[in-house]
Amino acid sequence: MNKLLPTVLLLSGTASALHAADGVSPSPYHLTELFGLPITNSILTTWVISIVLILAIRLSVGTPQLIPSKGQAVIESLIDGLRDLLVPIVGKKAFPLAFPLLIGLFLFIVIHNWSGLIPGVGVFGHIEHGHFTYWMRPASADLNATLGMALVSMIAWLVISLKVAGPKFFAWELFGNKADKKETPKVIYVLLAPIFFMVGIIEIVSIAFRPVSLSFRLFGNVFGGENLLTSMTGMAPYIVPIPFYFYEVLVGVVQALIFTLLVAIYIGLMTNHDEEAH
Repeated sequence: MNKLLPTVLLLSGTASALHAADGVSPSPYHLTELFGLPITNSILTTWVISIVLILAIRLSVGTPQLIPSKGQAVIESLIDGLRDLLVPIVGKKAFPLAFPLLIGLFLFIVIHNWSGLIPGVGVFGHIEHGHFTYWMRPASADLNATLGMALVSMIAWLVISLKVAGPKFFAWELFGNKADKKETPKVIYVLLAPIFFMVGIIEIVSIAFRPVSLSFRLFGNVFGGENLLTSMTGMAPYIVPIPFYFYEVLVGVVQALIFTLLVAIYIGLMTNHDEEAH
């Protein structure tokens, strides 16, 4: 805890100058330890944002009512909008299992993407060895966090796909012969079997790289935005950075939506089939 005792730097020219000179570190800063486990600035931000989000929803919604309050109406509108967007993608059978995961991912990511714009994130900190170590960092600007979300998403994809589609259809979707047995000559149908099997092997390799693409896409965009805001604020702390803040608000929504929709598409590819396909 002794690392948290040095002088706190508020939003000032000093903090901006240090940020501009050093840039944003690609890795989170180690702040302290808890039960022998390292606590970084991105973990601290995750805890703070999670607590604020839970309290905000509980205080705004309270006990759900038949005639919704203003807070409940806002939350219900968000849920209805995402439901209408996701049902056609994942299918009706997988929706009850997939929706809690997808809405959780969207809200968690978009709030953390925006958290870098909140006064105090990337501002409060201390100087250590001539470098400014800030105490809070958006989790989506930490590759550890984005990779963790991607791995959890793919594990959930596997569980939901197996539960909804079944192991037999899951295996057929990867390695099965997709040619119509009734309309395809028997010789050609047999010759196509090893080709579709090899396609399944390629698909498995593609699936293995999904966590990499999901995590690096989100991390790269949010981390790049952090550096952009740092550079603009360091050059001109007032007025000039404002358009870039609005730009990052848009990027935060788009990146959260892309991550969520990609996970939904992965689930829908296995679960959103009509009865004839099953």
